[in-house]
Amino acid sequence: MYQLAQINVARMIGANIEDPVMKEFVDHLDSVNQLAEESDGFIWRLKDDENNATGFNPLNDEQIIINLSVWRNIESLEYFTYKTFHVDFLRRRKEWFQKYGKAYYALWWIKNDEYPDIEEALKRLKYLQENGPSSYAFNFQSVFQKP
Repeated sequence: MYQLAQINVARMIGANIEDPVMKEFVDHLDSVNQLAEESDGFIWRLKDDENNATGFNPLNDEQIIINLSVWRNIESLEYFTYKTFHVDFLRRRKEWFQKYGKAYYALWWIKNDEYPDIEEALKRLKYLQENGPSSYAFNFQSVFQKP
């Protein structure tokens, strides 16, 4: 059996997460994260001692934040992303974030009870940016079925 992993990466407009331009985004992080965790199909998300992933800096760039999570299937992640109040923040992302390459998120299948690490997730995103969708890394527009 397989479950869906996802990474999304964002380059902030502000200098870092403490920048005043990021305040409204930061003020809603806990509620968006809680909504994710309470969503049908949610399995796991990367988080630090502050209950979010903004403290991770895998690219040594204070303007970049990441989100890494695991879901039961495409449908559950897609519902959370586009059918809950999360979509309001997605629509407003230009208020807080700059464009991040050709792709800012990637999806891929992992075996049940496994969790991706940041390094692997970033490799999958880079692959998607450079090569387009495949079973190795894909997006909602080009979904590859479970192995």
